[in-house]
Amino acid sequence: MPILELTSRERSDLRSAAHPLRPVVLIGDNGLTDAVLKEIDLALTSHGLIKVRAGGDDREAREAMLSAICDTLSCAPVHHLGKILILFRPLAGNIKPASLAALEPERPAKRRASEPHTPKKLAAEGKTLAKRPRRSETEEPKPKTRYVPADQLNKNGKPMRPSTKKASSSDHGIPRRAGSALSLRAGARSGTSRRSK
Repeated sequence: MPILELTSRERSDLRSAAHPLRPVVLIGDNGLTDAVLKEIDLALTSHGLIKVRAGGDDREAREAMLSAICDTLSCAPVHHLGKILILFRPLAGNIKPASLAALEPERPAKRRASEPHTPKKLAAEGKTLAKRPRRSETEEPKPKTRYVPADQLNKNGKPMRPSTKKASSSDHGIPRRAGSALSLRAGARSGTSRRSK
């Protein structure tokens, strides 16, 4: 049977999908027996993407096992790292394995450039922004006027601006001193200056 070929992108995706998997078949000291091949075939048929642990210390022997498995069962070698072999064979009926389906990101529905943007809060509630009625060209824009009471107008008829000047007389009748009390020396508040000579 022919060995299945994978692109580097597919191989990378399959390798990342196989990361959380545990080995389902263990190849012992007897090597590739018919029972081992049958177990690998069953696992590939049911899962599509599996890990196999190969015993033995010889890397060349593991490489030979990997090529023999792929040739016999017509699957693709995804990765060989140490004693772990990762194998892939597409499921019957063109169904993707659950581990691969979880890897594919869901693409959000893109809106067209002509469609208005809907804020997230409104979209979560299922609402959309209502279109504003367009102004007709014959309509003139209305000037925005604000009502200001007459006592708040200055001599030119414009609204008075807040003043930054301090009021000369206070409501409670207590005279105020100019300057900060923090900047004065002790004794300077009473008006008499004490200097040591």
